Amino acid sequence: MKKVAILIETSRAYGRGLLRGISRFNQERRSWSTYFQPQGLGDAPPPWLQTWRGDGIIARIENQRLAKEVIAANVPTINLRGSLHDLQIPFIGSDNPKVAELGAEHLLERGYRHFGFCGFSREDLKGFHTRGESFKKLVEDAGFACEVLSTARTTKQTRSWGRDQRQLANWISALPKPVGIMTANDDLGFLVLDACRRANVRVPEDVGVVGVDNDEFLCDLSVPKLSSIRINSEETGYRAARLLDEWMQTGVQPEPGLGVPPKGLVVRQSSDVLATDDQAVIQAAGFIRDNACNAIDVGDVIQHVGISRTSLESRFKKVLRHTMHEEIRRVRIDRAKELLAETDLPIKWIAQESGFKSPQYLTRMFRDATNTTPANFRRDR
Repeated sequence: MKKVAILIETSRAYGRGLLRGISRFNQERRSWSTYFQPQGLGDAPPPWLQTWRGDGIIARIENQRLAKEVIAANVPTINLRGSLHDLQIPFIGSDNPKVAELGAEHLLERGYRHFGFCGFSREDLKGFHTRGESFKKLVEDAGFACEVLSTARTTKQTRSWGRDQRQLANWISALPKPVGIMTANDDLGFLVLDACRRANVRVPEDVGVVGVDNDEFLCDLSVPKLSSIRINSEETGYRAARLLDEWMQTGVQPEPGLGVPPKGLVVRQSSDVLATDDQAVIQAAGFIRDNACNAIDVGDVIQHVGISRTSLESRFKKVLRHTMHEEIRRVRIDRAKELLAETDLPIKWIAQESGFKSPQYLTRMFRDATNTTPANFRRDR
């Protein structure tokens, strides 16, 4: 059996997801003896690592001290943390442009016309910076401006909580309203929501907030509960384990491949609103959200709202920047994505559950919306 050291934090949802993926690989192959102990991100290397003699390592390398000891072990190693860029160690992480795309699309769909991104000032956190840069570009490409705030706060809380929160509250107060804010991760999403309360800003009516990681503890602890993008850390851990196993078996260092795309976005109260005062549009969008998978059409929406088709179509498109028909299709596609990623239901059943009249029609609409087929989408997830 190959002896593998796993140096991944158990204190955060992302790390625990990585461990689930590694565990899934090991349960399938049953070919590893693993060295592991619970730890936090950035903790000192475990004492046993200096004298450990094994075959491979999977680590979240946060600092030079851990990097030095991992390199000294002189065994195949996969890194799951992109903080240190001078390491000659294969890295696997999230597809951050795709993460930003989910956040931007969600806030645009909610009708926001002003945007902000809250990230970290640490230059070594390249993945978080990529999220911010991608989000800003997507918003600007849609014709809107995006304000960016970089905070020095990290998981180690190196600054004053009060000073950081005053900085956030002042930034939020100065933004034009209503504004949609994406944060680099759920830690910052939690802080932004707290700062909104300090600034007496309504969430989500004046400020909509989306985090990243879907750390359920932080999302549910937030007031209101935080919408968040579901990073597929389990798949990242599984791929890391598979690559390490190939390397240990063949002696050839593999190519890590592309970043792992996110699984989707969980909408909670922090962004569950339309950024408009047009009650007819709010009513129409709510009806579509609740009934799109029940074979409704635009006529049903118009009948529910009770105003003329011409007026409702015009007002709906002005707020959401697409038609009611396109909104019905979007909600159905999102439901199909959810079922493809989270269940083993046959495509035929998924078509029915998401409101499409046939599997063929689902496939055609899905390809138009995502540039891939339902089967390929499921395989990639």
